[in-house]
Amino acid sequence: MATDASVPPPGLRARKKEQTRRLIADTARRLFAERGFDAVTVAEVARAADVAEKTVFNYFATKEDLFYSGMEAFEERLLGALRERHPGETVLAAFRRFLLQPQGVFAIEGGEEATRQLRTVTRVITDSPSLVARERQVLARYTDALAALLAEETGADPGDVEPWVAAHALLGVHRSLIEYVRRRVAGGATAAEIGPDLQAQAERALRLLEGGLEGYAAR
Repeated sequence: MATDASVPPPGLRARKKEQTRRLIADTARRLFAERGFDAVTVAEVARAADVAEKTVFNYFATKEDLFYSGMEAFEERLLGALRERHPGETVLAAFRRFLLQPQGVFAIEGGEEATRQLRTVTRVITDSPSLVARERQVLARYTDALAALLAEETGADPGDVEPWVAAHALLGVHRSLIEYVRRRVAGGATAAEIGPDLQAQAERALRLLEGGLEGYAAR
């Protein structure tokens, strides 16, 4: 694979910082999986990762960030896919292309491991009111960001509701699919059983939007 010689590789300091960040996040998620989010303190995460508690907060502003850094990375990729869509491509088409790609545990080969991870993540989130609340905040923040992007691209007047309607509709599909997965997990379904059904549910949801959003925000 060709590389861009104009882009320098990350320096040693940057690589070490990323390694430390990953170590802290992985350690935190392991402890949360073992004991539950609310039962683990930031100080315990720091001790288990062999760093100072201040170091944890240098990388993660809140305890919830320790858990949700992966989710925020997903949302960033989603916004990036919409922001960088092809000329002439609608925001709905770009959203469909991104959403229907296997993501997270559904991209893991090996059903048992995918199911284990899916059930663990679901349990940790649903057992913690603070994580449920933080998830809503993350989704709301990215809805705002998507609405601002669409308003800029379409030249909407300040206060116009169209960009907000579109942003809420698109990320509403995303949120609805998250809830669908959790209901299936609670019912005992495996990742292998949920995956194909999730794709079908996503297709149905997107078809529901097509009549109203088709052609919207095309470049």
